[in-house]
Amino acid sequence: MEGNGVAGALRRPWRISRSSAGGPLASAGSMSIRVVLDRVFSAVDVSGPRPILAVGNGDPTACASFRPPLEAEEAVVEALRSRKHNGYSPSVGVLPARRAVAEYLSRDLPYQLSPDDIYLTSGCCQAIEVMISVLARPGSNILLPKPGFPLYESRTMFSNLEARHFNLIPEQGWEADLEAVEALADENTIAMVIINPSNPCGSVYSHDHLAKIAETARKLGIIIIADEVYDHLSFGNKPFIPMGVFADIVPVITMGSISKRWLVPGWRLGWIATCDPNGILKEAKVDKSIESYINITNDPATFIQGAVPQIIANTKEDYFNKILNLLRNSADLCYGKIQEIRGITCPHKPEGSMFVMVKLDLSCLDGMQDDLDFCCKLAKEESVIVLPGSALGMKDWIRITFASDVPTLENALERIKSFCQRHAKVEA
Repeated sequence: MEGNGVAGALRRPWRISRSSAGGPLASAGSMSIRVVLDRVFSAVDVSGPRPILAVGNGDPTACASFRPPLEAEEAVVEALRSRKHNGYSPSVGVLPARRAVAEYLSRDLPYQLSPDDIYLTSGCCQAIEVMISVLARPGSNILLPKPGFPLYESRTMFSNLEARHFNLIPEQGWEADLEAVEALADENTIAMVIINPSNPCGSVYSHDHLAKIAETARKLGIIIIADEVYDHLSFGNKPFIPMGVFADIVPVITMGSISKRWLVPGWRLGWIATCDPNGILKEAKVDKSIESYINITNDPATFIQGAVPQIIANTKEDYFNKILNLLRNSADLCYGKIQEIRGITCPHKPEGSMFVMVKLDLSCLDGMQDDLDFCCKLAKEESVIVLPGSALGMKDWIRITFASDVPTLENALERIKSFCQRHAKVEA
């Protein structure tokens, strides 16, 4: 008779699959920015005398300068106290919130979106999950930018899609290599992803380049997934132009959220917008597929949905201008300081989002194997956290977040400078 208790339970042949330990889920999860940053954080000498300066992630809310507008906070409080938003919401989102998002996006478009074009999600990350899952089919592939946001890679792998990467060209303001796009696409390509303003590059695409992207996609017969989570966070010479402006040329799926422009990533409120004035997506029943997927997943918190109309309507332009000025000043500071550091270079001054990509010149640095080694040693010696570029598809680059207060950013860059000086190779 088999033994009882723990020993007996362990000997029993339980039919539990262990494939996930090394299967697609583990591979997809290993690409997460959080996983990579956790590895870098683990290198920090916690007994060191200096505080950790984290300029590697995309959450500026720890900085006192980057706070959400009071109007947004008041809208959430009002939604809670109204007691009208304590129940479940429709799977696509509550109508007033969808109407508010449709009107918000339509301000920059030559046509009007309707609430039926909008699907609310738990942040832009869930929007990515939904669209990759909806479009995936056996044997298909998707075109992703390199460098890019690694969640696309993870969701693509998890959905058994083939990822094909087109380069962003740093010397051309990180514009997409459209010749490469044409060479990569085939009859099994389902979509092309663009991220504008760019995470991780800090670039903003011109009207001319967006028009070329649209014409290329039309020529190839593929739709565009436009990740615009950093919409309007443009502080250089080029204004933000939504990809949906070109939806009469090519169908566009726009994804966004209130996370970045309103500085509330923890509120988890995003959206999918079908920019489809010619009805191509509707003809292919993409809208029905989105609804079907959303019916079997979770919704954004109802009280946040209830606050969305007032968040959008009441936030003053002065608030947005203040945030843009902070980002502009921090980006200028970051770019200027990087020019002073031997061993790293920045090929393009950031003009949008919250990030800059920086190239490592390992030939100038002694004992550095690659970008991960650089970041881990920097964390250990200087308690500064930056993101290895290999997490974004760019080996021997790093991503720095400049959405920080000036003293922290200055201190972090001075420590990076000291680190590079200490490890500089002595010229013969």
